[in-house]
Amino acid sequence: MKSPVHRCRDVEHGRGHAGSNCLQAEQRIPISKDVITSSSASAMWFIKDTCGIVCAVITWLLVFYAEFVVLFVMLVPSKNLMYSIVNGTLFNTLAFFALASHLRAMCTDPGAVPKGNATKEYIESLQLKPGQVVYKCPKCCSIKPDRAHHCSVCKRCIRKMDHHCPWVNNCVGENNQKYFVLFTMYIALVSLHALVMVVFHFLYCFEDDWTKCSSFSPPATVILLILLCFEGLLFLIFTSVMFGTQVHSICTDETGIERLKGETGKWVKLPCWEAMQMAFGGPFSLSWCSPFTGVSCKKDPGDHITVPQGEIIEEDIIEIPLN
Repeated sequence: MKSPVHRCRDVEHGRGHAGSNCLQAEQRIPISKDVITSSSASAMWFIKDTCGIVCAVITWLLVFYAEFVVLFVMLVPSKNLMYSIVNGTLFNTLAFFALASHLRAMCTDPGAVPKGNATKEYIESLQLKPGQVVYKCPKCCSIKPDRAHHCSVCKRCIRKMDHHCPWVNNCVGENNQKYFVLFTMYIALVSLHALVMVVFHFLYCFEDDWTKCSSFSPPATVILLILLCFEGLLFLIFTSVMFGTQVHSICTDETGIERLKGETGKWVKLPCWEAMQMAFGGPFSLSWCSPFTGVSCKKDPGDHITVPQGEIIEEDIIEIPLN
């Protein structure tokens, strides 16, 4: 026996008869993402995924390694005090903002849909109009808003899910995309800054005696600088590409998973500048560059809909009114 999804596909292609469980494609009206909100938006969010936790820890260790080499191999032994102060302040500021952005991206609810809310009582509480259709996720038994996708790692449906990133141990979605963009931007900047300092330090040490330009032995100094150079170059390329990809996704109002699944053109796209304001939480200001400012400017956590308890509906496509 065919599932409701398959029966509706037959109707769309004229291969079946319209039954009571599905509508013609032009009659399907996905409910807005603003109708269904996450009940956990005000709570602490953390994904218990071993791979993601290991990758997140590695990210912090690599930043601390760069911090160690920059401070104790290049800046502290330097004879130029002003050079050390300026570069030390700049590098530490960028590293601090990078780690803060990483923490916010990891511990912010990316836009999870309440789990197990596909009940008749909950759908009736939404007070939708007849003719509308709601979609149930068969994996987490939640009513999916428009442009939401299920993440197998988070085990939840995520609104405007772009992808799941193990480096931040979280999905990149509607509520935390700003922090992920800032993370990639600050990591790229701190990597570029470290590479520039490594080049200058090598030039300085070639002209001067290697024993006078570092607190470590010449072989140890060279090894530490080469490892930092390799790390900085690798992450500069990787995060620059990710930063450009994310900004492009925001400007085109099209997530990576939507492009991958060929779902483009199924919604009215926002203009580039309006989409940027939505992603970064308001009109352009310095707060766009701060990981300490929120991105939710539409609803209070207190306004979230309470999910009535009830039995999970079996159908994946549910018509309004319910039979």
